[in-house]
Amino acid sequence: MASIVKSACPLNCWDSCGFHVTIENDKVIKVEGDPTHPITKGKICGRGRMLETRTNSSERILYPLKKVNGEFKQISWEQALDEIASKLAKIKNKYGSTAVLHSHDYANNGILKNLDQRFFNAYGGATELYGSLCWGAGIEAQKWDFGDAYGHEPEDVLNSKNIVIWGRNVARTNMHFYEKLLEVKKKGANIFVIDPLFNATAKIADEYISVKPGMDGLLAVGVIKEILRLGLEDRHFITGYSYGFEDLEKLVNSVSLEQISEMTEVPIEQIHLLAKVFTDRPTSTFMGLGLQRYKNGGNTIRLIDALVAVSGNIGIPGGGANYANLQVGQSFDVANLTMNERKTSHRQFSIMKQAEEVLAAINPEIKMIIVTCGNPLTQVPDSSIVEKAFTSVSTLVVIEQFMTDTARLADYILPTTTSFEEEDLYYSSMYHHYVNYGPKLVSAAGEAKSDLWIWTQLAQRLGFSEDFQFTRKQLLEKSLQSLAKKGMTLDNLKERHTLELPVKSVPWTDYQFKTESGKYEFKSINKGDEGQLKLAVPEESKWNNPKLAKEFPYNLLTIHPLRSNHSQNYNLLPKTPELKVEVAANIAGDKNLQNGDLVRVWNNRGEVKGILSILPKAHPNTINIDEGIWKQFGGSVNNLTSSGESDNGLGSTLYDCLVNIEKIT
Repeated sequence: MASIVKSACPLNCWDSCGFHVTIENDKVIKVEGDPTHPITKGKICGRGRMLETRTNSSERILYPLKKVNGEFKQISWEQALDEIASKLAKIKNKYGSTAVLHSHDYANNGILKNLDQRFFNAYGGATELYGSLCWGAGIEAQKWDFGDAYGHEPEDVLNSKNIVIWGRNVARTNMHFYEKLLEVKKKGANIFVIDPLFNATAKIADEYISVKPGMDGLLAVGVIKEILRLGLEDRHFITGYSYGFEDLEKLVNSVSLEQISEMTEVPIEQIHLLAKVFTDRPTSTFMGLGLQRYKNGGNTIRLIDALVAVSGNIGIPGGGANYANLQVGQSFDVANLTMNERKTSHRQFSIMKQAEEVLAAINPEIKMIIVTCGNPLTQVPDSSIVEKAFTSVSTLVVIEQFMTDTARLADYILPTTTSFEEEDLYYSSMYHHYVNYGPKLVSAAGEAKSDLWIWTQLAQRLGFSEDFQFTRKQLLEKSLQSLAKKGMTLDNLKERHTLELPVKSVPWTDYQFKTESGKYEFKSINKGDEGQLKLAVPEESKWNNPKLAKEFPYNLLTIHPLRSNHSQNYNLLPKTPELKVEVAANIAGDKNLQNGDLVRVWNNRGEVKGILSILPKAHPNTINIDEGIWKQFGGSVNNLTSSGESDNGLGSTLYDCLVNIEKIT
């Protein structure tokens, strides 16, 4: 007989939804929304519903595989673990533990996914990755400005008179916030969307501002300039609670509004409008992650932060420079899981440049790569170099559920459980501040094993089994120690299925910032010259590289797909996916292209081929190809993207990318 059980979404997503999962005969039958969840209220997206397909798919890898003479052969868990552990022991003894690279991303938001860190720290310390392909530059930028990256809780938008959605298509990536926007719009709030693409969110806006890709920071400078000209700045905040405003003033005065309008391709009238909007408080600003995926990405977020500060929208209900909300994740005792103190050696590679660093590594060279929670062959920029690096090592181990582009290159594939086959806690540091409980609902398919089981077995073979002699319940309780002191225990969470975390709903109300000065810092004190705001533009642009821009005149964006969480669902879609190349109308006109044409998009790093679709309202000279599509379906778009690092070193430059396009006859 079928039963409906409360659960939660594990996907690395803004919404972190509550689920109702139908179970019958130890099988997931259907995934729907939990109507009692305080934020998601019974509505979920197609990506969440597809977790049923993911769990039950006949394409799942259900047994350990070893590559023998170029072909995968099924082996026992005992053989797989014995051989991998033996290789780990020999590598550590001969070269040191940092000859192993642990390549990890965030395909699953479960708190126990941090146990891979526990394993590698107990092993002695592997080569780990730093930075983020997704949001790293913006996080670091807000730490320079505020001392941390905190956002307002979802209901606070009801206090906003104006709402600016900057580079973020919430209709696609944050559906519950989109619904909230519809609600506040009915109540009289004004919505403004700034984006190079006229998207579904822009359709509900009172005003859409089309900006040239990568020029958002300069647009913020223009709005600040106009605010200062009109005398509408918040002098009380600037004088009493900020540092370095004089440097910002000099920067603003070094460029004319006409120059800004020309470079951003935004009319002066719209810049003037935004100045009035921001100073008609309270105005809330919600920034997307694509804004900071440029060489100038950190500076871009800092300039938008500066605009929010100058206009007096920090620390007030209905305001905020909302990019992330790290106070959510800071509620958990992750250090109890990772045991950083156990490592005796340590080396870090940039997540963006991990391929180049593998190829260049010495003392020691990388001998083994172990991949968890990711598909770097598809997701890491400059795919051809990634493939070269991942095939250069003696052993590649991939912990996976499907035969991804990365798994195809592996020497060993270890099949892991889906979220419905294991117990965990889920939260998101991007939108709301609730933690969700996800129980184990069904037995694991085939011989798939949880990450905890895999690490425990390897730890036993390597001589540190005591670090994994804990039940799943005990480990979850370790992560909740601080919360338990406030009455938020694991048992309490299991009973209620979701708990509100004790975070500030409106941060910085006391104007006590976590910076060196204790003030909001227009100029970051402890960063020297790097702490100065700049009139920076993308690396691949006519201003920084006119020769390159002449050969490759179009800006390429690689936005989040609608039906897949990054690269996770493409192989599960009912219709075979194809690579779609979306172009601005002026490109189609200049190149004589029509909807449905087969086209080639290329630059000096590589090429992809796909089917053309014209976007009539996209910013001129802009192309979009959704990220995440697999090689077998025409991807990855990261054949085209750069592995460069953002200005502050912690973010990617995925959108800082110029290309050309032609029709294939």
